[in-house]
Amino acid sequence: MTDATQSPAAAPPRGRRGRRIAQGLGATAAVLVVVAAGLGTWYYQRLDHNITTFAPEGIASSRPPAGPPAPAGGHPVNVLLLGSDTRSDGNSDLGGGDEGVGHSDTAILLHVYADHKHAVGVSIPRDTLVTIPPCRLADGRWTTARANQMFNSAFTIGEFKNGNPACTQNTVEELTGLRVDHTLVVDFKGFASITQAVGGVDVCVPNDVDSYGIHLTKGRQTVAGQQAVDYVRARHGLGDSSDIGRMRRQQAFMSSLIKKVQGEGFDLTTLLPLADAATKSLTVDPDLGSPYKLAEFAQSLKDIKLADIQFVTLPWRFQGARVAVVQPDADILWNLIRQDRTLDGRLTGDLANPSAGPSGGPSGSMSGSPSAGASGSPSAGASASPSSGASGGPSASGGSDSANLDVPIVVHNAGKSAGLAGRTALALRSNGYRNITIGQNTSARSTTLIEYPLDLRPAADRLAQLYPGAELRAVPKSDAIVLTLGQDRAGTDALGAPDPGASAGTAIPSDIPSGITENTRPADSDLCSDLSFG
Repeated sequence: MTDATQSPAAAPPRGRRGRRIAQGLGATAAVLVVVAAGLGTWYYQRLDHNITTFAPEGIASSRPPAGPPAPAGGHPVNVLLLGSDTRSDGNSDLGGGDEGVGHSDTAILLHVYADHKHAVGVSIPRDTLVTIPPCRLADGRWTTARANQMFNSAFTIGEFKNGNPACTQNTVEELTGLRVDHTLVVDFKGFASITQAVGGVDVCVPNDVDSYGIHLTKGRQTVAGQQAVDYVRARHGLGDSSDIGRMRRQQAFMSSLIKKVQGEGFDLTTLLPLADAATKSLTVDPDLGSPYKLAEFAQSLKDIKLADIQFVTLPWRFQGARVAVVQPDADILWNLIRQDRTLDGRLTGDLANPSAGPSGGPSGSMSGSPSAGASGSPSAGASASPSSGASGGPSASGGSDSANLDVPIVVHNAGKSAGLAGRTALALRSNGYRNITIGQNTSARSTTLIEYPLDLRPAADRLAQLYPGAELRAVPKSDAIVLTLGQDRAGTDALGAPDPGASAGTAIPSDIPSGITENTRPADSDLCSDLSFG
């Protein structure tokens, strides 16, 4: 890898430079395998030549402090993932349009918790109105801060050929008050190459698309290359045609890519092209500017399971044709992350003992304990005997409570209340349930339904205690309990208490706003669920 200084559009920001595989979060895990395989200096040098780093001089000198270490050891890490829509260097063949300076088409701030077993990715809408702080230009001068600017325009400051990741990083730190430890940028070509190297990624297309040169058919399918780029970029004619809907598809795509890399593993004939594609596609901060550094970073992510990854969209509202940040919701979100807490206010150490409940709320934006009664036992406000006829508690119906909490539960939203399934999944997890999947939105129904196979009746009875009035229905040949939320849930919180004034047993605390809970997508959600806004 050679050093270079950022320059204007005439030059890039920096110089170019049969076993089963270790699991990791994302395509950079491939680098780890190549290094571990001992393929020799020639391939290391090739990968090193692939990597582009942006100049450190553009990173602000006054920055938020690094996250504190956890009591049990380990440090949280914040990683800014950017997708560039630059048309330079042949990217116009994939993205369309003329060559020129790109914007940050996609932005996700990934927070890896200190235990390095959980992560949350925060999507930042590209049209969000923010303050862009001073940023460095090619001649060494710095701009002045500018308010009410579109977030993705920070990437264009200075008109560098490959964008200005340092300016976007500075902007994210200004917006969030969080220190960004690493920044990774991928362009259209690199993204397409990675999807081809892994053999395609499973997606769900909500409707047929034939507009703006993008052609996709409705339904579940595997996409790679150009089709993969089209899926994550398309807005007009796909779903509700909103940028928010596009971000939800991007979150679903990221989840599917992680699942592919974690679940299948690859032999070396696949990994060599994947390592080449991953490194060739990336522009990274100086601290990740070598294959060994990327490998070390990938290794730190290998223990994060798909079920322990959440995606959430920055709380937002429309402001004309743009997007404004909603307060205090956004500050509460950043405060949760700053204190290394999950989206329901828990420390990750508490998750191993669900009966313990959250151990105190974040200071400042949130008060007191996030949930005084969140525990493995049912909500205090729930009836011990649902009107559907389920009698007795879990022990009365048979089966240990721990086993009941391990039963797979699929949550469907038939209540026509946006985000209801996501809020419910978070609430159930906070009440000790460990195997929750969000299914598709289904046809509207008035009441909540719990469907179960006969051998899971004790677990269904236990779940029904959280949903007084729910109908219990036995079904043949099912491996999971299916919870279909009806319109009777639309005016309540995620469990049994009407809004406002949640009961002591509410799993999502009342002071964590709906701007967070309604915009959350667990990474293990059904591919076809919640792909549109509105």
